[in-house]
Amino acid sequence: MGQRARPAIAIVGSGFSGIGLAIRLKQAGFTDITMFEQAENLGGVWRDNTYPGAACDAPALLYSYSFAPNPDWSRRFAEQPEILDYLRSCAIRYGITEHIVYGAEVTEADFDAEAGVWRIRTRDGRAFAADLLVSACGQLRRPARPALPGLGSFAGAVFHSAEWDHAHDLRGRSVAVVGNGASAIQFVPLIASDVARMHVFQRSPHWISVKPDRRYPRLRRLLNRRVPGLQKLARLAVFVWFELLLNPALVTSKGRRLLSVHIGLLCRLALRRVRDPALRRRLRPDYEPGCKRILTSNDYYRTLNRPNVALVDDPIVAVHPHAVVTARGEYPVDTIILATGFRSHDFVAPMRVIGPDGRELGEEWRNGARAYLGIAVSGFPNFFLMYGPNTNVGSGSIVHMLESQIAYIVQAAQALASGIRTLDVRKDVLDRFDEQTQKRLSTTVWNTGGCDSWYLDGRRNTNNWPGYMIEYRLRTRRFQLTDYT
Repeated sequence: MGQRARPAIAIVGSGFSGIGLAIRLKQAGFTDITMFEQAENLGGVWRDNTYPGAACDAPALLYSYSFAPNPDWSRRFAEQPEILDYLRSCAIRYGITEHIVYGAEVTEADFDAEAGVWRIRTRDGRAFAADLLVSACGQLRRPARPALPGLGSFAGAVFHSAEWDHAHDLRGRSVAVVGNGASAIQFVPLIASDVARMHVFQRSPHWISVKPDRRYPRLRRLLNRRVPGLQKLARLAVFVWFELLLNPALVTSKGRRLLSVHIGLLCRLALRRVRDPALRRRLRPDYEPGCKRILTSNDYYRTLNRPNVALVDDPIVAVHPHAVVTARGEYPVDTIILATGFRSHDFVAPMRVIGPDGRELGEEWRNGARAYLGIAVSGFPNFFLMYGPNTNVGSGSIVHMLESQIAYIVQAAQALASGIRTLDVRKDVLDRFDEQTQKRLSTTVWNTGGCDSWYLDGRRNTNNWPGYMIEYRLRTRRFQLTDYT
């Protein structure tokens, strides 16, 4: 395919979104691609999250690019080092590393209407221009820190699980783990044998099922290399399992009833690993399965049986220099690990994106982020998002959604290459899409299941897609110029 010098394309972020987009743009013949990465290495969330036991809760066969299968996954659910190695190998294999500018944190981008380009500035004062700007920052990248009174006065070590302090030796320590979500249930079992005492502070319990993980034998990896169709078939089977069995249970009323019975049984069986009946009752959620993401672990519940591990479900009211304080007492600790998730509604922050009329995207989203297909925002021409509002999946793999967005954005780039100067999604198109999306979400388990999750921004579900993954693939398959001015 012939090379295309125009448009000049800027991509902010070098995780799964950015790398996948750059690969597909390059395969489509685009050469003027610049990726901005604030760190000194690529990898996004899989570069940053190095806590013990960090792994993906989606099967590796599906949590990888369809155009770059990895026959050598060591296990069904890949761990952080292996996923990061996969991303790096893809970037090298497809010649993407030469397009990455490291140590370049984009602080502001504003659209120059007269020139028809985005003016991009980085924190160190550098300036760039691009015809097409893509935010590939992701939803789970900025750690969320709780506003605990006195946390700043704590005399010991404090760090977030996404910023693990590997220099801090946990052996013999008295540790407070604030949070019990997806990260905590992975690292708590791995550090429990090292610490002298651990208090796990639980705000609300989660539905936790067994994790169907296992190592792949050498024969399986050999067959993957010799018979590529075998891995494709296995990937399709995993996709169908999520799409036809789990996803309907989240977005349809009949499916929800089936999920409550099925998942409720699996999670209660897993909960039997906790020996103390009183503790089991404290670990049993009072909301519908699926309202928050269903977690998987084979050793978290067992870890709570250890004599040096205690679950605390009283709300934290303060932090003293040497203790965490609840309404019922003090818990002396010398280390606090914040397993409190991410600021999932800050889709582009702290980057400021300013449209041609001076509007700032953060202000535009003051009542909740919204974008057409989670990709385009009216009033911000030639600007697209990846893993934007309402594109998260409650089951399955986000990589499937990203590849749908990639195909859509590549077509937008092709439209600009054909001579079109600007593409700005029509306001009525965005409004209609958002209204329909929120209406569909209003009956899902995420909105009405009786819990408060990171999917919700106030009363609005800002993060999740209300339907099937294949539906999203079909709706993004073709870039419709009539949706744009």
